[in-house]
Amino acid sequence: MSSLLRNLVSPIAERTVSCDRAYLRAPQLRDWEAWAALRAESHDFLVPWEPTWPHDALTQAAFRRRLRRYEQDSRDDSGYAFYIFRRDDDTFLGGVTLSNVRRGVTQSCSLGYWIGEQHARRGFMRNALSGLVPFIFDEMGLHRIEAACIPTNEASRNLLQTIGFTQEGYARRYLCINGVWQDHLLFAILVSDVNPSETTA
Repeated sequence: MSSLLRNLVSPIAERTVSCDRAYLRAPQLRDWEAWAALRAESHDFLVPWEPTWPHDALTQAAFRRRLRRYEQDSRDDSGYAFYIFRRDDDTFLGGVTLSNVRRGVTQSCSLGYWIGEQHARRGFMRNALSGLVPFIFDEMGLHRIEAACIPTNEASRNLLQTIGFTQEGYARRYLCINGVWQDHLLFAILVSDVNPSETTA
């Protein structure tokens, strides 16, 4: 990231969030090889749960475009991206995005996440999100975090419920996933769910 861009990016995007087994930080250009390798080897595992991958999805040029979009979102305070690394050896594990950040009377965001197949179901994402949720409430000052998952994605549904999210609804044909408009379960967690004393602004 250039020094000019670094000066313009929100301080939130520059923060590292530490957890017991992992840590999260903003994506950097030097992450491309590890990111592309993990995404490539996890292709069949990830594709059923994600938007259609463009033909050049894993190229360095596409990764640069991704970083520019992340930087613009952070400057606008509309979204933030974090990559997850294992604390023991800095192995790249996956990613989390906070999109549709809304301020004013809403103070909310949407949570998305993915993890490489070889690291799935080993507790890393649960650990990362358990550390990120307090950061979103305490450091970003948000009131509500929303998330959605396809009804058949039991792993994602169980993850959200385990870390304190509540299912609030069912949205028909909510997102276009793998080229098909898919129904989704809608979840949310409030700052008062984590800290019951914070029931007012």
